[in-house]
Amino acid sequence: MGQTIKVDEEMKKLTPEEIKNKLQTLRGWTLEGESIKKEWVFQDFAAAMKFLNTVAGLAEKYNHHPEMCNVFNRVSIRYHTHEAGGLTELDFLLAREIDRIEG
Repeated sequence: MGQTIKVDEEMKKLTPEEIKNKLQTLRGWTLEGESIKKEWVFQDFAAAMKFLNTVAGLAEKYNHHPEMCNVFNRVSIRYHTHEAGGLTELDFLLAREIDRIEG
């Protein structure tokens, strides 16, 4: 973990072309309106919660908190930067970090 980017770059709203290009570098994330989203199915509730707790640690580290939903063994995560009114580099940075922790 630990890619760093400049604060001004983190909060700049990305263009549709930038979003399209960055989305192609992620595994399984989809564009839904002004957000990126991914869903997982785990073996059981405990595995889903362990994953969510790991993601929560990343969110705290970067001070950028996703919308997270858990129903038994299913998890969905959505990123969007409200301050920028859309997607920013920070959303994609966290998505890449999440991709790394899931293996």
